[in-house]
Amino acid sequence: MSRRKSLVDLIKFVIGGGINTAFTFGLYFGLQVIMPYQVAYALAFATGIVFSYCFNAAIVFKTPISWKGFFAFPMVYLVQYLLSAVLLTVFVERLGIPQSIAPLVVIVVTIPVTFVLTRWFLSRT
Repeated sequence: MSRRKSLVDLIKFVIGGGINTAFTFGLYFGLQVIMPYQVAYALAFATGIVFSYCFNAAIVFKTPISWKGFFAFPMVYLVQYLLSAVLLTVFVERLGIPQSIAPLVVIVVTIPVTFVLTRWFLSRT
């Protein structure tokens, strides 16, 4: 894979992540008005995974959408969450980054890892 294609894919990945974040936050805020916030969050989070899978498969990496890929894709989120939780602890407790800023740093640091994991998972389906 060429460097140029990888860069274009990364840019599309980040744009898709931004769209996904805005959409799921909007969905969460709308749903939490009519249902308990934990239920609203779970629904918005699950919807975000579905959107992310479809967007990344169809637009970013141009791989076929399949049930196998759909059910394997949440593993990316599991790995991302575990890595993010560890990094958040390190940034706050070891490096003294404020709790309000540390999650933003975690997102920036984990984007390349999530990109590579997503590309790997989608290329195997």
